[in-house]
Amino acid sequence: MTASGTARRMTVIRRAFVLLGLMCIGGAAAAQSRGDPARGEALTKTCASCHGSAERAALPATPSLAGQQSEFLVLQMFLFREGLREAPQMAGVLKDITDPDFFDIAAHYSRQPPARSGGAPNAERHDRGARLARDMGCGSCHLNDYSGQKQVPRIANQREDYLVQAMKAYRDNRRTGSDTSMNGILYQVPDADIEALAHYLAHQR
Repeated sequence: MTASGTARRMTVIRRAFVLLGLMCIGGAAAAQSRGDPARGEALTKTCASCHGSAERAALPATPSLAGQQSEFLVLQMFLFREGLREAPQMAGVLKDITDPDFFDIAAHYSRQPPARSGGAPNAERHDRGARLARDMGCGSCHLNDYSGQKQVPRIANQREDYLVQAMKAYRDNRRTGSDTSMNGILYQVPDADIEALAHYLAHQR
């Protein structure tokens, strides 16, 4: 990376920390109050075509955003737009979205009822996933009901195929978040365990 490229990356990272600081001041309630959910809804027409809406499920291997933590959404949109998290389709969608817009979009999605997975879980896989979630300490960051907190996402009743895809990407170092904790937790975890864990998380009661 060139000196100018390194300087730009450091500037972007500093801006990300400023955003994190804004989201932390006053807690989750204050973070939500900064966004305008009605304006956010108007900005999400394109988002809904992939991430779904109250009337339509998200596309395969695409996360549902309904009920997601607002702080998590703001940070991820920023990382996508600035190229710190690779997803070319997201960078294109977000290239003209401003930082204040992020708070409005997040305010809209965080107030939506979380999606529910259809169908009954497989009892054996569900029990195996529950044991793995306990042994791996998923609840220590995502909370015991897996609803998430602040910059830690809701994973309860998230799309199962998306959870499998995301966890494998973390394990294989093809994805990083705002830190590398998930990469370490999932290091060398076999596919079968990831699939059982995703099945359990996707079928929360």
